Amino acid sequence: AGKRRSRKPGAGRRGAFCKMVCLSHLPLWEKGNDMNLEKSCGAIVFTRRDGQLLFLIVQEAAGAYSFPKGDMEGDETEMETARREIWEETGLRPAFLPGFRETDEYDLAEKPGTRKRVTYFLAEFKDGSPIPRQGEIQKIMLLPYDRALQLFDYAGARRILTAAYSFL
Repeated sequence: AGKRRSRKPGAGRRGAFCKMVCLSHLPLWEKGNDMNLEKSCGAIVFTRRDGQLLFLIVQEAAGAYSFPKGDMEGDETEMETARREIWEETGLRPAFLPGFRETDEYDLAEKPGTRKRVTYFLAEFKDGSPIPRQGEIQKIMLLPYDRALQLFDYAGARRILTAAYSFL
């Protein structure tokens, strides 16, 4: 676990829905004090059906594929933020697995001078069906690892999913 960075600095989302571009693999503190930091938290959410692992992938309103995640609010802990965001985006209350914590960092193309740090946990749901949050999430998919991996253009998302799959 711990902080990991994209193996391909400069790799970003392709297409009209580009929201993030990894401009550098340098940690924030090596870039100087001129960068703003936004912090988000979420989780790789999965379930098991008929002996198969299925990962929950959300398609955001802008079209990008992602994991449930969002900005920290007030004095929330990372885990509290992840729980709240999963509930808000999917209507699920999954159980978090201990021992998994991965981070991703990237520069926000739409906010020059701002770096985003996202902390991910791993969570399993057994009951219920995910319901997309109207206006924020277009759709929610439950996909096996190989199919989920193909949806992501961003190397950081592929790396996080692979880390979760390996952990399981």
